[in-house]
Amino acid sequence: MRDILVINSGSSSLKFALLGWGGDLSLDGFSVHYQGHFSGLGGRQARLSIRDGQGAVIRDDHLIADVDQYDHAAALSELLNWMDALPDASRISAIGHRIVHGGRHYREPVRLDEGVLKDLETLIPLAPLHQPHGLAPVRSLFTLRPDVPQVACFDTSFHTTQAPVAQAFALPRHLTEAGLIRYGFHGLSYDYISRRLPDHLGTLETGRVVAAHLGNGASLCAIRDGASVASTMGFTALDGLPMGTRCGTIDPGVVLHLLTHENMSPAQVSDLLYRQSGLLGVSGVSADMRDLIQSPVPAAREAVELFTYRIIREIGSLAAALEGLDHLVFTAGIGEHAAPVRAMVCQGCEWLGVRIDEARNECGEIRISMDDSPVGVWVIPTDEERMIAWHAARCCL
Repeated sequence: MRDILVINSGSSSLKFALLGWGGDLSLDGFSVHYQGHFSGLGGRQARLSIRDGQGAVIRDDHLIADVDQYDHAAALSELLNWMDALPDASRISAIGHRIVHGGRHYREPVRLDEGVLKDLETLIPLAPLHQPHGLAPVRSLFTLRPDVPQVACFDTSFHTTQAPVAQAFALPRHLTEAGLIRYGFHGLSYDYISRRLPDHLGTLETGRVVAAHLGNGASLCAIRDGASVASTMGFTALDGLPMGTRCGTIDPGVVLHLLTHENMSPAQVSDLLYRQSGLLGVSGVSADMRDLIQSPVPAAREAVELFTYRIIREIGSLAAALEGLDHLVFTAGIGEHAAPVRAMVCQGCEWLGVRIDEARNECGEIRISMDDSPVGVWVIPTDEERMIAWHAARCCL
């Protein structure tokens, strides 16, 4: 059994998982030993929570910085020291990283070296809120574990199968050639779902699928027999559906208005669109769908209705790109757990042939469509960490 460490780093957090691999190169060939999360990074105090493979909490600590702040490098050192001290400690064979942006060049996971890292750093302007934090642990681990191979797994790679017309904006050609195109995101989640759906269908030919990754970040993807055809996210992860705190698709004229007539700075507009909008901005209550469903506040109901309305409209758009619809798959936090949201979306898609079984939906069964529904409707939990471990194993071992 060889261990693979998976790292998913954000601006103030670092998620990780340690998975064992026995040599069976299938998604089921990996077993989760531990999963954990550092939060509050960048301040004087951080928090570390770790669960074992059965989900039991084995550590939940506050961590105090020795210097000015408890940063990502300190978190990685703490993580590696903790792993080395485990009674069942084994050598890490590979490290897989979730990297948001692979640009136009990186169409599949790649083993990291100094040259690749510098290349990926040139993409920071395309994802300034995500790319630096995803790459920082790579450089730290070059020093902390120089003998362990590292692999970058990109959220954009899955969408590189899209036709140029699906990726293009109607901008002057020199801007398109400079990389201003629709990249799409949540690719690791869609990759996992597209590989799991055949298990439930009993065939590799999955047909025309719309997958709905609905969480604090939310998007939809049109998939034909495992290949991305179109997606709701475009140049950035701000596009498409309303999200927890992100606005989703917005008239570019609104941004110009905020800059020129509301006297907002670019930084203020960015903060508004990324952190103050979405479910939080509309409801004024919360960015958490669980809170909104239970809230008696009318604005909370309006936020839920806007969220589902936009999903329904975008499903129609993606069904047009697919020239029909055979399956609809819900995944991620809201998609997997919010039965009322699934019901509202499916009701709005009845014209496409969607028919759900209310009892199955309430129970959260894997298939929630009626037996005679022309469109299969599924709830399939995503597992990006397992997907990253699988890619890391294929690249290194």
